[in-house]
Amino acid sequence: MASVNRDDQIILRVEKLKKYFPVRRGFLQRIAAWDKAVDNVSFEIQRGTTLGLVGESGCGKTTVARLILKLLEPDEGKIIFRGTDISNFTEKDMKPYRQDIQIVFQDPYGSLNPRMTVGLSIEEGLRILGIKSAHKRKERLENLLQMVGMSPESADRYPHEFSGGQRQRIGIARALSVEPSLVICDEPVSALDVSIQAQIINLLKDLQDRLGLSYLFISHDLNVVGYLCNTIAVMYKGGIMEFAPAEQLFEDPRHPYTISLLAAIPDPEPGKTTVLHRPEVDLPDSPIPPSGCNFQGRCTLEEARCREERTTFAQVGEEHFVRCWKAT
Repeated sequence: MASVNRDDQIILRVEKLKKYFPVRRGFLQRIAAWDKAVDNVSFEIQRGTTLGLVGESGCGKTTVARLILKLLEPDEGKIIFRGTDISNFTEKDMKPYRQDIQIVFQDPYGSLNPRMTVGLSIEEGLRILGIKSAHKRKERLENLLQMVGMSPESADRYPHEFSGGQRQRIGIARALSVEPSLVICDEPVSALDVSIQAQIINLLKDLQDRLGLSYLFISHDLNVVGYLCNTIAVMYKGGIMEFAPAEQLFEDPRHPYTISLLAAIPDPEPGKTTVLHRPEVDLPDSPIPPSGCNFQGRCTLEEARCREERTTFAQVGEEHFVRCWKAT
């Protein structure tokens, strides 16, 4: 039996990705500092699996997604998709890859054109695929709508006629219309009611099983991420603080920031005691990370070394890495 090359199982690899934005001050708007929105981020996604990228708002999660989609150009680092380095690709170079990397947006209201029927919105992707026959496009459109739990009659209606959950289903159908292999889900359920969130998450999971999709799932909700994702990367101020298989991260969190995020999850069993504690220090965040560890000032384990040196990853278990000296 031929051995399987591990690299063939990886659909996306990000290596030491960086994106800095200038912070301008004064009357002349001179550059006073650099906001390190994405700072030395590395991860990989295996085919048919889901990586959860989790963290507070403003930590750089969406910037990572925009870099992967080539909506922003990285300052440094590599984006390797299906074995090809697309980091320096022009828009013309990216055209063959566009249909293979799709995104489901956070806002189901703003992501659809209000002047186009649902059918016309989804058919744009079918035309990109080169389906010229109107009959075949209609047949494919009906299949896509049924796949996401919508009736074929929905194709003739406009986005304002649907609820938020239904619009998100339509957004998923539109993303799937070009038959992608990687779907970036940018907080796709954060604008929905809790009951509807569960339906959309289950839909994404079912579609992954049926179509063999790979997901980069961006969220600030660890409950959602823990249910859907195979691995989780915890991000703070542009950098990944902890990376581990989902089950291992929940059972044995090591970084103080991860512990604080888990402690913030409401306990479904009132009165039950927990060993997780939030850091007592919670200082206002600055867009510019300090020298040394990004989490200093909010960490109860902070010491002089944390303020002077950049922390590096330590391996604390199989496929479990944490950016903290004291984690081991």
